[in-house]
Amino acid sequence: MSHDGLALIQPDAAKRHLEMANLPLLPAAEDAYVVAVRASAACRGELGWENADPHLFTHRPQRVPGPEGAGVVVTAPAGAEFQAGDEIMWALDAWASGSMREYTAVPVGAAARRPKVSWAEAAAIPLSAETAWQGLFEQGGLKAVFDGQANAGKRVLVTGASGSVGLWALRFGSAAGAYMVGVGSGARAGEMRANGAAEVVDYTTTSVGEWARPGQIDLVLDCSGIDQVGAWAALRDGGTFLSVVTDPVETQPEGKKATAQWYLVRTRVPELAQIADLVDERGWLPAIDSVHEFNAFQAAYDRVDGVATGKVVVSISADS
Repeated sequence: MSHDGLALIQPDAAKRHLEMANLPLLPAAEDAYVVAVRASAACRGELGWENADPHLFTHRPQRVPGPEGAGVVVTAPAGAEFQAGDEIMWALDAWASGSMREYTAVPVGAAARRPKVSWAEAAAIPLSAETAWQGLFEQGGLKAVFDGQANAGKRVLVTGASGSVGLWALRFGSAAGAYMVGVGSGARAGEMRANGAAEVVDYTTTSVGEWARPGQIDLVLDCSGIDQVGAWAALRDGGTFLSVVTDPVETQPEGKKATAQWYLVRTRVPELAQIADLVDERGWLPAIDSVHEFNAFQAAYDRVDGVATGKVVVSISADS
């Protein structure tokens, strides 16, 4: 069965220009769902990924952006968890043909059920939430036990705490019992506190370095790339400094004994399924900046690479 449909393509990896075209979906792998996409979230900087690492991208000439989304299963592999008609959300590898299209292929190892949220909200959850999850619990060593006390005594500093990844980190960390310190604009202090920050550092009035006291933080999760030097000053010896922006090794003070690492999120179904459960149980929603119609795709990408303060989502289907 053919699954032709409208899709966004990036004709030239060196340019941010996008076009809409009718594009057949290449035959899905045996371990992939064919999905009717309802919404997809754009990712900051993704139109530059192929130009930066061309050896990872094998889907020319149909380079389709949109690494995460939500939609309805059309066909499923035998024995797969989800079947035709089921509603799912997913995150794809950066180099995969993406979700900014009416039909896409989603590996069974990249999808979880859609929680009880809108299509746009479901599309905006996977990457940011899993990035925060893996920073705290896989790379950062906290316990993923959400009893409010499993990580009592652990102190975590999150920079960019009012952004998409940062808010998820505050939620997960506080629910797991850690003392969460959020760095962000004072204008969004209330939002950070409401999402789990026990303490807020307003970078517009106080730098992290000015706030820092030596050895007070066990884990730094850098989601902004700003003032890593100040964050280092707060980290205890033997602590962990993680970044999703720039490699913290480059700013690590000489002689500082700590684990420092830039990391790349990878989709893991058990985590994404647990995130869906937590979303339903706790009423957590992603930070969404704006939602755009499919034919306003260029405006969406201009927004995500500009002044967006949350996820930028594109509604692919009128049903979304």
